[in-house]
Amino acid sequence: MAVDPRFHPVAQPLTLGDAAATAGGELRGGDPQRLISGVGPLDAAGPQAVSFLDNRRYAGLLPATRAAAVVLAEDFAGRLPEGVAAIVTAQPYLGFARIAARLHPRPAPRPGIHPSAVVDPSALLGEGCEVGPLAVIGAGAEIGAGCVVGPHAVVGEGVVLGDGCRIGAHASLSHCIAGRGVVVHPGARIGQEGFGFAVTPEGRFETMPQLGRVILGDLVEIGANSTVDRGSQGDTVLGAGTRLDNLVQIGHNVRTGRGCVIVAQVGISGSATLGDGVQMGGQSGLTGHLTLGDRVRVSAQAGVMNDVPAGTDVAGTPAWPAKDTLRAMAALRKLGQKPAQG
Repeated sequence: MAVDPRFHPVAQPLTLGDAAATAGGELRGGDPQRLISGVGPLDAAGPQAVSFLDNRRYAGLLPATRAAAVVLAEDFAGRLPEGVAAIVTAQPYLGFARIAARLHPRPAPRPGIHPSAVVDPSALLGEGCEVGPLAVIGAGAEIGAGCVVGPHAVVGEGVVLGDGCRIGAHASLSHCIAGRGVVVHPGARIGQEGFGFAVTPEGRFETMPQLGRVILGDLVEIGANSTVDRGSQGDTVLGAGTRLDNLVQIGHNVRTGRGCVIVAQVGISGSATLGDGVQMGGQSGLTGHLTLGDRVRVSAQAGVMNDVPAGTDVAGTPAWPAKDTLRAMAALRKLGQKPAQG
């Protein structure tokens, strides 16, 4: 199925030579001047499209593909049918992503402020910004050059966005300082009050003032309907390049390092600290005030209740080192088996 140009703009065609250079790969078996105009999966890409193979379970589709070229690893280059070029690279998925981004680039901002938008006179907007219908930009906000603020989005008082940020429809930001290239997908909530309260002698709840901010490093991406609470006394900080999937909850005073990956439905309780390159699988969670070292990997649905040293993989609830969890599951399964009949 071809990419629908109504939703995904189409750039000028690339030559196979340009495509290979973009992917950081070597072109084999194809005319470097042959033009390509799109991308697609192995079983649907046509003769003007590039495809890729990054998972060996799909290698069986290679002999029948009709793509102009396939981005793949050295081990699979010999499996392509005659007439299909190979773009050989050690990182096929990355190479293909770069080709796709050139052929179908993200729409450029359309500079201007929609007549229905409300922009406070004291807000500062950089050159080339796009502000959509019914968007609101509060007093003292600073919006960097080339930013897009989508329909119904709210950029609150004093919020700062670096150059090239994109704020999706119905997203809201308050108490937030964001670097360059930050992406906030539709419906996300950034900077709202964290979940903190004191209990009176009579058993009533009194809200603890949430006096911090949210600091988003360069190129942070926040998925749709995710939430990032502002800090209570200090700040909530997401390190540069960190990615949140949809439906993620980040509590107050959480700090992540650079390049963390937080998958859908993860919950991170207040004041937890993540090192660089931490990965958390879907529906996993951390209790508050924990520390995960650099490059820790948390499996899906794991419940982490203790600090985790750098470079450790954990699984299960409560989360243990992944190998220990697998051994425990194997032992439990044996306990549940019926004894052999004599």
